Amino acid sequence: MLEIANLEVVYNEVILVLRGLSLTVPDGEIVALLGSNGAGKTTTLRAITGLLDVHDGKVTKGSVTFDGERIDSLDPGAIVRRGIKQVMEGRRVFAEMTVDENLTAGGYTSRNRADVATAYERVMTLFPRLAERRKQVSGYLSGGEQQMLAMARGLMTDPQLLVLDEPSLGLAPMLVRQIRDIIVDINKQGTSVLLIEQNAAMALSIATTGYIMETGKVVMDGPAAKLLRDEDVREFYLGLHSDGDGGRKSFRDVKHYKRRKRWLS
Repeated sequence: MLEIANLEVVYNEVILVLRGLSLTVPDGEIVALLGSNGAGKTTTLRAITGLLDVHDGKVTKGSVTFDGERIDSLDPGAIVRRGIKQVMEGRRVFAEMTVDENLTAGGYTSRNRADVATAYERVMTLFPRLAERRKQVSGYLSGGEQQMLAMARGLMTDPQLLVLDEPSLGLAPMLVRQIRDIIVDINKQGTSVLLIEQNAAMALSIATTGYIMETGKVVMDGPAAKLLRDEDVREFYLGLHSDGDGGRKSFRDVKHYKRRKRWLS
């Protein structure tokens, strides 16, 4: 469904952030994109959703293709209409609007009222908590409820691909589990998901495929279950060590330690 091929992105015409990034999101799957701060995850999202221009970024090499058509030169509205919706980091709900008004805004680009009504019923089923609060002002919702609202708003045009940017950020463990389960339900209903996370354990537990980014390129990829068992991934991203001491090191401390040659290719 989505293919990024050998992508390079430059900011302000001088800062090279993505360095030949390639990844794919097959139809009907959950794909996890992992990496520490500064790895280039956010820039990857901007390239997919058409928001590079806002940040003085530009694709200088490679391509982003969706359903066989290049989209890296399209504006954000055209990309949304083609079936990609992004839920941004930090929820970003319209705080002064009600839950229902936020959802109405999410369906703005759809010209079919029947489709919007169907999507509304879908999100009310997926998020029963929102159904209870549909007339409540969004700014008074809890952090977990606002994250649910942001995801529900993204589903209001029934996208083919939902791009989630750090949906577990700042949430308590119980809420993280709820969000994880909702992502699985969304995917089971036919929506492909690109999940960008620092919570590697959560993301890899539900993804089919995982990609790990470092300094603007993919350094490891493969089946999510295999990555979850990989010794380097467990140490660098999960803070788990084969010696069993359980101590967590920072990525900066260990990133040059025991590095596989294949990571440098």
